[in-house]
Amino acid sequence: MTIVADSPWTRQRSNRAARLARASGLAGVRAKTVEADAVVALLEALIEPGDRVCLEGDNQKQADFLARALTQVAPARVHDLHMVQSVLSLPEHLDLFELGIASRLDFSFSGPQAARLAQLLGQGKLQIGAIHTYLELFGRYFIDLTPKVSLIAAQAADAQGNLYTGPNTEDTPAIVEATAFKSGIVVAQVNEIVDRLPRVDIPADWIDFVVRAPEPAFIEPLFTRDPAQISEIQVLMAMMAIKGIYAEYGVQSLNHGIGFDTAAIELLLPTYGERLGLKGQICRHWALNPHPALIPAIEAGWVESVHSFGSELGMEDYIRARPDVFFTGADGSLRSNRAFSQAAGHYACDLFIGSTLQMDMQGNSSTATLGRIAGFGGAPNMGADARGRRHASEAWLKAGREARDGLPGARGTPRGQKLVVQMVETFREHMQPAFVETLDAWKLAEQAKLALPPIMIYGDDVTHVLTEEGIANLLLCRDDEEREQAIRGVAGFTPAGQRRDRAMVEKLRARGVIRRPTDLGIDPRDATRNLLAARTMRDLVRASGGLYRPPRRFRNW
Repeated sequence: MTIVADSPWTRQRSNRAARLARASGLAGVRAKTVEADAVVALLEALIEPGDRVCLEGDNQKQADFLARALTQVAPARVHDLHMVQSVLSLPEHLDLFELGIASRLDFSFSGPQAARLAQLLGQGKLQIGAIHTYLELFGRYFIDLTPKVSLIAAQAADAQGNLYTGPNTEDTPAIVEATAFKSGIVVAQVNEIVDRLPRVDIPADWIDFVVRAPEPAFIEPLFTRDPAQISEIQVLMAMMAIKGIYAEYGVQSLNHGIGFDTAAIELLLPTYGERLGLKGQICRHWALNPHPALIPAIEAGWVESVHSFGSELGMEDYIRARPDVFFTGADGSLRSNRAFSQAAGHYACDLFIGSTLQMDMQGNSSTATLGRIAGFGGAPNMGADARGRRHASEAWLKAGREARDGLPGARGTPRGQKLVVQMVETFREHMQPAFVETLDAWKLAEQAKLALPPIMIYGDDVTHVLTEEGIANLLLCRDDEEREQAIRGVAGFTPAGQRRDRAMVEKLRARGVIRRPTDLGIDPRDATRNLLAARTMRDLVRASGGLYRPPRRFRNW
């Protein structure tokens, strides 16, 4: 096809060609291969002021070398960038705003940078377009937030520029496809350049430049939890989750959010779950990172399949030895994909269970609090009822029946509903109450000039609230007043909990809307750490037959 340089229909391609021409004459650039010490000059040649740039920062994998290089460009040449990336994990991700290189941000999760992000926002050093869920942000890469330049990370490349992403593919396919097929430019940092790749994850003609980074890309073992830190309160809550929710609905497909509370559930399946005779009846199919805490359940035959958003450091050999459980390539390594796993978690899972920092009396929850803008990650997607779902399961149908019983008209039309469980201790760290009258999200929306408060999971999607006090089944509530009192009834000694209507709470308990541990036949004195299938990291290693190799920070031997 002939491209006319001044055609109004090919301006993006012409602009791409001009950028590539500027880069081709640089020292240290040979075809697609770039020397590490030439990367800053390369970025200055490729990126123009005001560009929309995706710097790959995933939950686990980080394009850290390219992030450092981007902070070193001259702000006089590269400035006012609009950064679009799922995770702000590294200091360099926010250094860009301190240095005046970037000015606008669209993201999903900020984790360790949450406090600094709030500080920079307060100082007026950045603007936030929106806080997204992952799948929403990936969708916008193909609609109105398409990157002009993307800086990504992979395990290896060959001489042609084909990429092998290894276990931590994560966000890479979504980023690269959106950029490469809209006349954008893709630069990849790799750990090594080899003659032959174990498999091709990203084809060479989608990649413009490859640089071998001086050090392997940083990978965060984000979902790894040391069983030694699981408390007996978390064991109690895990017992209630298994007996009071998983067993009652027959939950077969599910996703667990990050945390010690969900790790406790995973470690109780081969012990407490076995005692209840639930093997084969619950927790067979998962959308989940390869949590080390799931090893005992896998080894005991509870788990049939796991599709993963990303990998976990140290799990490589274990995954390679269990291909019937995990999705692996011919080379034996995990093929993770955050976009596909988020879609699976939304449409193919019967239950999501996760935690939060704040919940109000309508059941709305948020991890955006004053002084911390942590973002949401995948929770708004995983923790939302899939209105487009049409395939049936018993758990989905039962939740739908409970939600619609007695409703007139369209609201009473038979359909299923996803189970969305918020599992939270009534007081979080530093004795801050998790239950509040008004979310900090409202004030944050005002400060950041957001169109809506940054609510993580909307209250009308939440089906159950689980605390150390018991379970509130919001599906059984007849009106908003009952819903509020059900939440207050499990909010314990928080100020919000102490404002409960005691008489109404007891009526809700009599109807089974609120159930205490004893109502479920659980004696809190039985909730000891002895129930955990593994109580230390070394126990997990033993359970894996020595295949799991925990990162050094999790080892004390």
